[in-house]
Amino acid sequence: MERKTKINAENGRQDLVITREFDLPLDLLFKAYVEPEIVEQWMGTKVVKLECKPHGSWRFETSDRQGNVVLRTNGVIHDFVPGRKITRTFEMESTPFPVQLEFLEFESLTDTTSKLTMQIVYRSVADRDEMLKLPFAQGINMAHNRLQEVANQLK
Repeated sequence: MERKTKINAENGRQDLVITREFDLPLDLLFKAYVEPEIVEQWMGTKVVKLECKPHGSWRFETSDRQGNVVLRTNGVIHDFVPGRKITRTFEMESTPFPVQLEFLEFESLTDTTSKLTMQIVYRSVADRDEMLKLPFAQGINMAHNRLQEVANQLK
C-alpha cells in the first residue's frame, strides 16, 4: 500500500518534516486534531486531557486489549491558532526518548482538500535517528489513513 504521508528526514539534521494531503475540508481536518472524541477514534488512544489553547496541556493513554496502559504521552500546547496551527511539545513517558517540539500547520488546498505539515524537532540528530529506527513512518501513515476514514464519516 502506498504511503500517502511523506516524511523528509535530511541527513545530519535533528528534525523531520511530515506532510499529508487529505480529502477533507480544512475545518474537518483541524477538528480531527482538537476534538477528544475524534482524536480517540483515529489514534486508538484515550484522551485524558486536551486543552486546545496557548499554555494548555494534553495527555493520552494507550492500553492493550486487557486494559493495561502501555504508553502515556503528554505535552504542552505553546501556540494555538484555530484552523491554522498548533505548536506543542510531545513526550513519551517512561521511554528513553526526550521531549520533542512539534509545529503543526494546517492549510486549505480546495474546498474539499487540505494539507497538514508537521515539523518535529528532536534534541539531537541521534535522537531523531533512533526514532526513525522504530516503525515510525508506518505508524504515522496508518494513523493518518485512519484519520481520513474517521473524518469521512463526519462529512
